[in-house]
Amino acid sequence: MATDTQPARVESEIVTGPQDTPPIVTTGIAPYGGRIATWPTGVRFHIQQESDIPASTQLYNQICFAIAARHYPPGHRLPSTRQLAMQTGLHRNTISKVYRQLETDGVVEAMAGSGIYVRDQQKPREIKTPPHIRNRGVTDLDREVRKCVDGLLNAGCTLQQTRELLTREIDWRLRCGARVLVSTPREDIGASMLISEELEPCLDVPVEVVPMEELENVLESSSNGTVVTSRYFLQPVEELAKKHGVRAVAVDLNDFRHELAMLKELRQGSCVGLVSISPGILRAAEVILHSMRGNELLLMTATPDVGSRLLALLRASSHVLCDRPSLPLVEQSLRQNRSQLMRMPQVHCAESYLSADTIELLRKEIGLQTPAAAS
Repeated sequence: MATDTQPARVESEIVTGPQDTPPIVTTGIAPYGGRIATWPTGVRFHIQQESDIPASTQLYNQICFAIAARHYPPGHRLPSTRQLAMQTGLHRNTISKVYRQLETDGVVEAMAGSGIYVRDQQKPREIKTPPHIRNRGVTDLDREVRKCVDGLLNAGCTLQQTRELLTREIDWRLRCGARVLVSTPREDIGASMLISEELEPCLDVPVEVVPMEELENVLESSSNGTVVTSRYFLQPVEELAKKHGVRAVAVDLNDFRHELAMLKELRQGSCVGLVSISPGILRAAEVILHSMRGNELLLMTATPDVGSRLLALLRASSHVLCDRPSLPLVEQSLRQNRSQLMRMPQVHCAESYLSADTIELLRKEIGLQTPAAAS
């Protein structure tokens, strides 16, 4: 009968990865027997074997975070079940179950005889800007247009059909660029608010927050726009978007490397408070931090709108990490309750929720000029 864990080896070793993957260095065992794997990209999987959280859930959440933060970009081949078994000490059946769940959730895709790959939801298209860009040595645009038309004619289209096809495609892209709808489940609408807050100043189109439960009604009333979501919720959003003929795009999260590095260095027994308007972020952060440090840190979480829980967190924590929307409420609570605090915690605000490149990629997807081209 298969079990979740296998005995973890103590010695350090180098495990040869797939043909296109550099060697993976594994360095002994983590606390409680969990194996530490260091990938060339900096991804580290930690399985806390004495945790109440199932090992499969720990690995699932860590892989999802690695993909959402683009440690594993679209099209990247994930480690084989044998390699992950050697790195984490988990049984290969457990890792296969995690991969199957990731595939069911639309996060990865299995290619027969090749492996498991991060799903390439949509390859970013290169948006050509008006003639002044030709001076930069870009491929001749007139020639590209002729090649496109010739390709359709060679496929058997008439000139009229070619015109209709190109016009329909351009009109569709213009409709997709009319507005941006940011959508996540209502229970985690805070994630939509975090995405919207960072997109709005950077896009020249209206940005609206729509709970996933209301998205179909919104698209039925007007099918213009592009639906944006986190990779965690891409599959159901894609299904709705496809039904109404609009585009769905997943944005990538910040890798939070500075915050994770700080948490890694905290002394054992420290109490850490996490504050966010997104309950989903809090749940994911709790699993990831537990996988990193196990029971070495005391962890408390709160949304800023629950005053009593926030105050309890501020009283107990030596370090508080929060997102930008939560920071004013954290600071206000500290000022109002300073007399009740034995010590003031160190407050660290995550500067961004989205990765640096994902907004620029989104601008290209919806047909907006880059700031450099616009200037």
